[in-house]
Amino acid sequence: MTAFRALAFLAVVTFVNTTFAETKVATVDLQRALLQTEEGMRAAATLQNFTKKRQGELDGLQESLQNEQDDLRKQAAILSRGAFQRRTEHWQRRMLDVQTRFIQYNKELTGKQQELTGPIMQKMFGAVRRVAGRKGFDLVVDKSAVPFARSDLDLTDMVVQTFNAGDTSEEAAPEAKP
Repeated sequence: MTAFRALAFLAVVTFVNTTFAETKVATVDLQRALLQTEEGMRAAATLQNFTKKRQGELDGLQESLQNEQDDLRKQAAILSRGAFQRRTEHWQRRMLDVQTRFIQYNKELTGKQQELTGPIMQKMFGAVRRVAGRKGFDLVVDKSAVPFARSDLDLTDMVVQTFNAGDTSEEAAPEAKP
């Protein structure tokens, strides 16, 4: 039984080593690629405008809250206990409202980002498949997911060129000959 287990283990290790030895892996920096395409740059500009507008609104609300808090501190000694408590509660409700708005804006930003970049990324994946097929790579991983990869394995520039050339169909490129 022990000999059988050892033989099975050896067979699995040999299979895994052979499989990985034959697998060609490349990387692509999807974020950089996205920002180097015309569509990606337009989406980034739209997101930046979307964010600026909401950030300005939040900044104004936070400044107003800060001013109200400063006034409350200054008047703490002259206000009656009840008046101080009412103003403090009012300030806390406003602060919760600002926090709720911040969370809402973050959700909106995430949704807008997905709405704008989702279709672009689908086309980007098509370009990645095209380049990988032409170059004979079996696996392409996002560069941000690996701690190290040789620079000659980076397909980002080729993917951007393919994307900008409009070669982004969902079909994979013809399989490379082994």
